[in-house]
Amino acid sequence: MLNETLLKALNDQVNFEFYSSYTYLAMAGYCESIDLVGFANFFRVQAKEELDHAMKFYEFVYQKNGSVELEQIDKPQVTYNGASDVFQKGYEHEQLVTKKIYELTDVAYETKEHATISLLKWFIDEQVEEENNFNTLLKKVKRCESNPAALYLLDDELAKRIYTPLNTQNA
Repeated sequence: MLNETLLKALNDQVNFEFYSSYTYLAMAGYCESIDLVGFANFFRVQAKEELDHAMKFYEFVYQKNGSVELEQIDKPQVTYNGASDVFQKGYEHEQLVTKKIYELTDVAYETKEHATISLLKWFIDEQVEEENNFNTLLKKVKRCESNPAALYLLDDELAKRIYTPLNTQNA
């Protein structure tokens, strides 16, 4: 059984993960609008991964005999100042996700809820990868942005990103 404080924090995280998916889908739309379809593909895959994360939390809450309360999803930002801005905002968003996962982990430790701590270990490791990916791509985009040919080569690279459902990964 989940402590009431922890259950609320898990519910907040479920909703935030859905918001994250919505945010990345909006970023994909922006990239489509500036003819960077490979970048759009990157963000569409990212949106699907965030849905997986939301559902991982969702299913965990029910496994622990809790109940999920879905909230209204805020409208995400839809316009940016170019490719580097969208990746900068994506990187900042991942840093916020990490902060929220850490705060949730603190609550799990405070309530001594070891199953939740175990779940959150996976998310902590995932966030190291997510922040690194965004930081690396942000640096690449900044280097390429003033060179259209290089930017389109990076766009082609990002077009090859493939969505792998969470249940087929080691999660």
